[in-house]
Amino acid sequence: MPRPPGHGPDFEVRRQKIIDVAAELFARQGYAATSVNDLGSAVGLAKGALYYYIGSKENLLIEVQSRVMLPLLRRARQVAELDETPLVRLRLLSESLLTIIFHRLDHIWVYEHDYRSLSGGKLRILLQQRTDFEHLISGLLSEAGEQQPLRAVQPRLATLQFLNLHNHTYQWVRTDGPWGPALLSREYCATLFRGFAVPEGTLRTVEERVEAFKHDRPECSLDPETDWVAVAVES
Repeated sequence: MPRPPGHGPDFEVRRQKIIDVAAELFARQGYAATSVNDLGSAVGLAKGALYYYIGSKENLLIEVQSRVMLPLLRRARQVAELDETPLVRLRLLSESLLTIIFHRLDHIWVYEHDYRSLSGGKLRILLQQRTDFEHLISGLLSEAGEQQPLRAVQPRLATLQFLNLHNHTYQWVRTDGPWGPALLSREYCATLFRGFAVPEGTLRTVEERVEAFKHDRPECSLDPETDWVAVAVES
Protein backbone atom coordinates (compact mmCIF):
# COMPACT_ATOMS: atom_id res chain seq x y z
CA MET A 1 0.00 0.00 0.00
CA PRO A 2 1.67 3.28 -1.07
CA ARG A 3 2.12 6.03 1.50
CA PRO A 4 -0.77 8.52 1.42
CA PRO A 5 0.22 12.08 0.46
CA GLY A 6 1.06 14.43 3.29
CA HIS A 7 2.44 11.80 5.66
CA GLY A 8 5.78 12.39 7.32
CA PRO A 9 8.89 10.21 6.92
CA ASP A 10 8.08 8.23 10.09
CA PHE A 11 4.79 7.01 8.63
CA GLU A 12 6.30 4.17 6.62
CA VAL A 13 8.59 3.09 9.47
CA ARG A 14 5.61 2.81 11.80
CA ARG A 15 3.51 1.06 9.18
CA GLN A 16 6.19 -1.58 8.56
CA LYS A 17 6.40 -2.27 12.30
CA ILE A 18 2.63 -2.73 12.38
CA ILE A 19 2.93 -5.28 9.56
CA ASP A 20 5.61 -7.12 11.54
CA VAL A 21 3.31 -7.36 14.55
CA ALA A 22 0.34 -8.38 12.39
CA ALA A 23 2.34 -11.23 10.85
CA GLU A 24 3.26 -12.49 14.30
CA LEU A 25 -0.34 -12.32 15.55
CA PHE A 26 -1.82 -13.88 12.41
CA ALA A 27 0.69 -16.73 12.61
CA ARG A 28 -0.02 -17.38 16.29
CA GLN A 29 -3.79 -16.84 16.38
CA GLY A 30 -4.90 -17.09 12.76
CA TYR A 31 -6.05 -14.22 10.57
CA ALA A 32 -9.77 -14.78 11.19
CA ALA A 33 -9.32 -15.00 14.97
CA THR A 34 -7.25 -11.81 15.20
CA SER A 35 -9.36 -8.69 15.63
CA VAL A 36 -8.45 -5.12 14.83
CA ASN A 37 -8.63 -4.48 18.58
CA ASP A 38 -6.02 -7.22 19.11
CA LEU A 39 -3.76 -5.49 16.60
CA GLY A 40 -4.33 -2.09 18.14
CA SER A 41 -3.50 -3.37 21.61
CA ALA A 42 -0.34 -5.06 20.36
CA VAL A 43 0.99 -1.89 18.69
CA GLY A 44 -0.39 0.62 21.19
CA LEU A 45 -2.86 2.33 18.87
CA ALA A 46 -6.58 2.97 19.07
CA LYS A 47 -8.68 1.53 16.25
CA GLY A 48 -8.97 4.84 14.39
CA ALA A 49 -5.23 5.48 14.56
CA LEU A 50 -4.53 1.94 13.41
CA TYR A 51 -6.75 2.35 10.35
CA TYR A 52 -4.82 5.52 9.54
CA TYR A 53 -1.77 3.31 8.95
CA ILE A 54 -3.30 0.17 7.49
CA GLY A 55 -6.55 1.13 5.78
CA SER A 56 -8.15 -2.23 6.59
CA LYS A 57 -7.36 -5.58 8.17
CA GLU A 58 -7.38 -7.18 4.71
CA ASN A 59 -4.71 -4.70 3.59
CA LEU A 60 -2.49 -6.08 6.34
CA LEU A 61 -2.97 -9.60 5.04
CA ILE A 62 -2.04 -8.41 1.54
CA GLU A 63 1.10 -6.74 2.91
CA VAL A 64 2.17 -9.91 4.73
CA GLN A 65 1.60 -11.99 1.59
CA SER A 66 3.49 -9.44 -0.51
CA ARG A 67 6.52 -9.57 1.76
CA VAL A 68 6.85 -13.21 0.75
CA MET A 69 5.75 -13.21 -2.86
CA LEU A 70 7.17 -10.00 -4.31
CA PRO A 71 10.84 -10.51 -3.35
CA LEU A 72 10.62 -14.22 -4.18
CA LEU A 73 9.07 -13.70 -7.60
CA ARG A 74 11.46 -10.86 -8.38
CA ARG A 75 14.46 -13.00 -7.46
CA ALA A 76 13.11 -16.05 -9.28
CA ARG A 77 12.87 -14.04 -12.51
CA GLN A 78 16.42 -12.82 -12.06
CA VAL A 79 17.70 -16.34 -11.44
CA ALA A 80 15.80 -17.73 -14.43
CA GLU A 81 17.63 -15.27 -16.71
CA LEU A 82 21.14 -16.06 -15.48
CA ASP A 83 23.73 -17.45 -17.89
CA GLU A 84 23.97 -20.72 -15.99
CA THR A 85 22.81 -24.28 -16.51
CA PRO A 86 19.20 -25.05 -15.55
CA LEU A 87 20.30 -27.20 -12.61
CA VAL A 88 22.49 -24.41 -11.23
CA ARG A 89 19.62 -21.95 -11.58
CA LEU A 90 17.24 -24.37 -9.84
CA ARG A 91 19.72 -24.74 -7.00
CA LEU A 92 20.04 -20.95 -6.67
CA LEU A 93 16.27 -20.58 -6.79
CA SER A 94 15.97 -23.23 -4.09
CA GLU A 95 18.33 -21.34 -1.81
CA SER A 96 16.48 -18.06 -2.42
CA LEU A 97 13.18 -19.68 -1.45
CA LEU A 98 14.66 -21.16 1.72
CA THR A 99 16.27 -17.84 2.62
CA ILE A 100 12.84 -16.18 2.46
CA ILE A 101 11.41 -18.96 4.63
CA PHE A 102 14.16 -18.57 7.25
CA HIS A 103 13.83 -14.79 7.46
CA ARG A 104 10.03 -14.64 7.33
CA LEU A 105 8.75 -17.62 9.35
CA ASP A 106 5.66 -15.80 10.65
CA HIS A 107 4.92 -14.44 7.20
CA ILE A 108 5.31 -17.88 5.60
CA TRP A 109 2.86 -19.36 8.08
CA VAL A 110 0.29 -16.71 7.16
CA TYR A 111 1.14 -17.09 3.47
CA GLU A 112 0.44 -20.82 3.59
CA HIS A 113 -2.63 -20.82 5.87
CA ASP A 114 -4.56 -17.58 5.40
CA TYR A 115 -4.33 -16.57 1.76
CA ARG A 116 -7.86 -17.87 1.14
CA SER A 117 -9.15 -15.11 3.40
CA LEU A 118 -8.44 -12.69 0.56
CA SER A 119 -11.26 -12.08 -1.86
CA GLY A 120 -12.00 -11.08 -5.42
CA GLY A 121 -9.25 -9.48 -7.45
CA LYS A 122 -6.79 -9.49 -4.54
CA LEU A 123 -6.98 -13.26 -4.30
CA ARG A 124 -6.68 -13.61 -8.07
CA ILE A 125 -3.51 -11.50 -8.10
CA LEU A 126 -1.90 -13.62 -5.39
CA LEU A 127 -2.86 -16.88 -7.09
CA GLN A 128 -1.44 -15.57 -10.37
CA GLN A 129 1.83 -14.72 -8.63
CA ARG A 130 2.02 -18.25 -7.26
CA THR A 131 1.30 -19.64 -10.73
CA ASP A 132 4.03 -17.44 -12.23
CA PHE A 133 6.53 -18.76 -9.69
CA GLU A 134 5.57 -22.36 -10.44
CA HIS A 135 5.94 -21.73 -14.18
CA LEU A 136 9.51 -20.49 -13.64
CA ILE A 137 10.34 -23.73 -11.84
CA SER A 138 8.64 -25.83 -14.53
CA GLY A 139 10.54 -23.99 -17.22
CA LEU A 140 13.90 -24.69 -15.60
CA LEU A 141 13.02 -28.35 -15.10
CA SER A 142 12.03 -28.62 -18.77
CA GLU A 143 15.30 -26.95 -19.80
CA ALA A 144 17.25 -29.40 -17.65
CA GLY A 145 15.53 -32.34 -19.36
CA GLU A 146 16.35 -30.93 -22.79
CA GLN A 147 20.05 -30.42 -22.03
CA GLN A 148 20.82 -33.84 -20.56
CA PRO A 149 19.13 -37.22 -20.30
CA LEU A 150 16.97 -37.39 -17.19
CA ARG A 151 14.52 -39.97 -15.98
CA ALA A 152 11.18 -39.33 -17.67
CA VAL A 153 8.97 -37.30 -15.34
CA GLN A 154 5.91 -35.12 -15.91
CA PRO A 155 6.86 -31.42 -15.62
CA ARG A 156 3.91 -30.60 -13.36
CA LEU A 157 4.70 -33.49 -11.04
CA ALA A 158 8.40 -32.53 -10.97
CA THR A 159 7.42 -28.96 -10.04
CA LEU A 160 5.24 -30.19 -7.19
CA GLN A 161 8.09 -32.38 -5.96
CA PHE A 162 10.38 -29.34 -5.91
CA LEU A 163 7.81 -27.27 -4.02
CA ASN A 164 6.94 -30.03 -1.54
CA LEU A 165 10.60 -30.41 -0.60
CA HIS A 166 10.75 -26.74 0.35
CA ASN A 167 7.37 -25.40 1.34
CA HIS A 168 6.86 -27.24 4.62
CA THR A 169 10.25 -26.32 6.03
CA TYR A 170 8.71 -23.45 7.99
CA GLN A 171 6.79 -25.96 10.15
CA TRP A 172 9.87 -27.43 11.79
CA VAL A 173 12.96 -25.36 11.04
CA ARG A 174 14.82 -23.52 13.79
CA THR A 175 16.53 -20.33 12.73
CA ASP A 176 19.10 -20.87 15.48
CA GLY A 177 19.62 -24.51 14.54
CA PRO A 178 22.45 -26.17 12.63
CA TRP A 179 20.73 -26.25 9.23
CA GLY A 180 20.75 -23.02 7.27
CA PRO A 181 19.27 -22.19 3.85
CA ALA A 182 22.41 -23.13 1.91
CA LEU A 183 22.79 -26.54 3.54
CA LEU A 184 19.11 -27.43 3.22
CA SER A 185 19.06 -26.26 -0.39
CA ARG A 186 22.07 -28.42 -1.18
CA GLU A 187 20.45 -31.47 0.43
CA TYR A 188 17.00 -30.90 -1.03
CA CYS A 189 18.33 -30.43 -4.55
CA ALA A 190 20.64 -33.43 -4.28
CA THR A 191 17.62 -35.55 -3.31
CA LEU A 192 15.53 -34.14 -6.13
CA PHE A 193 18.22 -34.29 -8.81
CA ARG A 194 19.25 -37.83 -7.90
CA GLY A 195 15.61 -38.82 -8.20
CA PHE A 196 15.71 -37.46 -11.74
CA ALA A 197 18.82 -39.59 -12.42
CA VAL A 198 21.29 -36.70 -12.62
CA PRO A 199 24.82 -38.18 -12.58
CA GLU A 200 26.90 -37.71 -9.43
CA GLY A 201 29.56 -35.84 -11.37
CA THR A 202 26.97 -33.33 -12.53
CA LEU A 203 25.76 -32.83 -8.96
CA ARG A 204 29.29 -31.97 -7.87
CA THR A 205 29.63 -29.54 -10.78
CA VAL A 206 26.34 -27.85 -9.83
CA GLU A 207 27.56 -27.23 -6.28
CA GLU A 208 30.93 -25.94 -7.50
CA ARG A 209 29.24 -23.50 -9.86
CA VAL A 210 26.76 -22.35 -7.22
CA GLU A 211 29.59 -21.61 -4.77
CA ALA A 212 31.58 -19.84 -7.48
CA PHE A 213 28.56 -17.74 -8.42
CA LYS A 214 27.90 -16.68 -4.83
CA HIS A 215 31.60 -15.88 -4.32
CA ASP A 216 31.96 -13.87 -7.52
CA ARG A 217 28.61 -12.07 -7.28
CA PRO A 218 27.86 -11.41 -3.60
CA GLU A 219 25.59 -8.54 -4.64
CA CYS A 220 23.16 -11.18 -5.95
CA SER A 221 22.66 -12.83 -2.57
CA LEU A 222 19.09 -12.55 -1.36
CA ASP A 223 18.42 -10.25 1.59
CA PRO A 224 14.67 -10.34 2.29
CA GLU A 225 14.82 -6.97 4.07
CA THR A 226 16.49 -4.99 1.30
CA ASP A 227 14.70 -6.93 -1.44
CA TRP A 228 11.37 -6.10 0.18
CA VAL A 229 12.27 -2.41 0.26
CA ALA A 230 13.26 -2.55 -3.41
CA VAL A 231 10.06 -4.17 -4.62
CA ALA A 232 7.92 -1.95 -2.37
CA VAL A 233 9.44 1.14 -3.96
CA GLU A 234 9.08 -0.27 -7.47
CA SER A 235 5.44 -1.22 -6.96
